[in-house]
Amino acid sequence: MPIAAILFMLDVFFIVHAAKTGRFFPWAYVILLLPGIGVIAYALVEVLPELMGSPQSRQAKARLVKTLNPEKRYRQLTDDVAITDTIANRDALAQECLVLGRYQEAEAQFGEILTRPMGDDPKFAYGLARAQFGLGKASDSVATLDALRERWPDYQSADAHLLYARALEHADRWSEALDEYQALANYYPGAEARVRYAQLLDRCGRSTDARAVYLEIVTRLKRAPKYVRKVQAEWIAAAEKGLRQ
Repeated sequence: MPIAAILFMLDVFFIVHAAKTGRFFPWAYVILLLPGIGVIAYALVEVLPELMGSPQSRQAKARLVKTLNPEKRYRQLTDDVAITDTIANRDALAQECLVLGRYQEAEAQFGEILTRPMGDDPKFAYGLARAQFGLGKASDSVATLDALRERWPDYQSADAHLLYARALEHADRWSEALDEYQALANYYPGAEARVRYAQLLDRCGRSTDARAVYLEIVTRLKRAPKYVRKVQAEWIAAAEKGLRQ
């Protein structure tokens, strides 16, 4: 039997399977537009995980579905808010907007949450600051985080602290940003804070100080376990690039 005929039969079989199991969209289009490859992807993402049932298989499925249909969850969460307008649903939608780069919508969602009686929580103010930073509104992000710190002085978040330092830098408040990066370098998990600190030192003309920080990062991470180096690969590369300049 010709290969084309076999591929056609496989396409038909899996499209029917997708329709019967409620997965017609987007899989029917993937299978039709990518003959052979689409069938393999469908089998790996939908059929094998069902047979194996492992967490790793489910995670692989989620990653591939996210790649093929990145706004599927966004649409579901939008529907959830339309049906049941709760803070939890709005927060989930706002977080997904941040993931997708829909910063203006995320800003609106977090802003609405913060006006509600049960929305008085620092995590929502942090979300608002993230959205503002994503929109390029660095000064607004700084103001939001300053208000957060004043309203909730006991709130502790390394990621919020890093955002604050970055927002200060983007607002051209370099001296303050250097102080924040230096403080972060002592406790922030991973090398990002130290790399950003060194990069700003370079921008301020303090190349000798920057080089010392880059060297410390590279030396320390060379001795780290392989899985740590893999996770920190982006920042190791940035530090090595800084040393070469």
